[in-house]
Amino acid sequence: MTSGTTTGTTTGRVTGRGMTLSDLVARHARTGPDRPAFADSRVHRTYGEIDERVTRLANALSACGVGHGERVAVLGLNSVELVEAYLAVLRAGAICVPINFRLVADEIGYALSDSGAMAVICDESFGPPVDAAREHAPGLGPVITIGGGPNPLETVVAEASDVYTEAAVADEDAAFIMYTSGTTGRPKGAVLTHRNLLLHAFSQIAHLGITADDKCWLSGAPLFHIAGLAGMIPGLITGGRTIIATSGGFDPAGTLALLERERVTSCFFVPAQWAAMCAVPDIGDRDLSSLRRISWGAAPASTSLLRTMIDTFPQASVVTAFGQTECSPVTCTLRGEDSIRKIGSIGTPMINVEVRVVDDDMNDVAPGEVGEIVYRGPTVMREYWNKPAETAEAFRGGWFHSGDLVREDPEGYYYVVDRKKDMIISGGENIYCAEVENALAGHPKVADVAVVGVPHPRWGETPLAVVVAADPADPPTAEEIEAFCREKLAAYKRPTQISVVDELPRNPSGKVLKTRLREENAAGTLVSEPAV
Repeated sequence: MTSGTTTGTTTGRVTGRGMTLSDLVARHARTGPDRPAFADSRVHRTYGEIDERVTRLANALSACGVGHGERVAVLGLNSVELVEAYLAVLRAGAICVPINFRLVADEIGYALSDSGAMAVICDESFGPPVDAAREHAPGLGPVITIGGGPNPLETVVAEASDVYTEAAVADEDAAFIMYTSGTTGRPKGAVLTHRNLLLHAFSQIAHLGITADDKCWLSGAPLFHIAGLAGMIPGLITGGRTIIATSGGFDPAGTLALLERERVTSCFFVPAQWAAMCAVPDIGDRDLSSLRRISWGAAPASTSLLRTMIDTFPQASVVTAFGQTECSPVTCTLRGEDSIRKIGSIGTPMINVEVRVVDDDMNDVAPGEVGEIVYRGPTVMREYWNKPAETAEAFRGGWFHSGDLVREDPEGYYYVVDRKKDMIISGGENIYCAEVENALAGHPKVADVAVVGVPHPRWGETPLAVVVAADPADPPTAEEIEAFCREKLAAYKRPTQISVVDELPRNPSGKVLKTRLREENAAGTLVSEPAV
């Protein structure tokens, strides 16, 4: 089945065969089928085993009508099977749509409907919310479940053909639609092509000096997150081994034991995870000598934490990774040799990433002055799925606008000073205030609402809802807000604090003065801990 040429569907007629991530697996399966490829807490699989299972699952999807340019959603906790699902969708010539497993049925339904997904591969435990989400996506077809259920993945794989049929895929075809929340209150699907992701991985290899000696990669990020997805691709290129961390509550001592046991050479964690690991009492007694490179990103890190990481892992190069989903994702890195000299910097642009620092009129600002960092290059997304207006705005002036405000020092190193976009980063997860505000505005006791980020000792920052009551004599309680949000928002997006005010401060044009809100409402009423 071949899709049309409409923007947001495919790039059009395929005139040549490009390279996909599943091709990397096939190559290593031919040259070293017994080489370890992926492992989680339950299974270890070689490149040969992964390749056969991916081929069978791709054939099963094709038999269900999944063809070039069709979308298949994948929803589940971290597992080898989730990686196999991603690769199988690409091998079928389709577009993979990873979905955040923390979302509720309404949010899942939006992603399915907006992407036009025709099939789903999900953990058995997510079958009920996917079924509930069909109300928003009536065109949804088969659901294949990992771990059991009426259409179990293992049965599907066992019964499918193992004969490999090459799908026609061009480098500029969409590979993934990665949903990232937007200031409009609804997530936007960043369309990443095969070329985007592969050139990003090659850029990392060249920029960081990754070699075949980087034998084992582990990421603490969930696989639905761009950090989890993109982080494993350099290892796929070099034929390395990827350890898939367990989803759910983070266990710092258990993670250190995993790093030690699997002789991990490179890894990525968000700052909150690094802080927890560095605080483990017996960390100095562990043999972590295999670690050559440790990376952090997805949320701000204090200079004190960075110094602790440098002292705790003296044998490893500490790398700062900065970027965003739309850029596949890393745009700037601070390499290990600069980690002390330029501490606090996001470093310099990666190979294949061109940057400018501009004012609101796209004029370059002088070094040392603050401006928005904008990007251009082959790792920048193709578009926002089915959102031409938002795409045009994002690429205003021919450059992708990040929303990040930075300054450049005399040596060409960049420092983030603020976020232009109204966004909260909590434990590595992006939370856009407009989405939370839109949900809270539906509460019958809420007349007006604004959401801002406030400091949190563990997650960096969390949402504070500043509410104007519809009836001042009967304002909403923290418990009422929490109960209402349970049906509307994923746990990590829900406000952890609430402050009731008479009115929101606004400027003459009516815009809410959020800087004042952060200053005046830093201490609200704690509702609950976010489940990040």
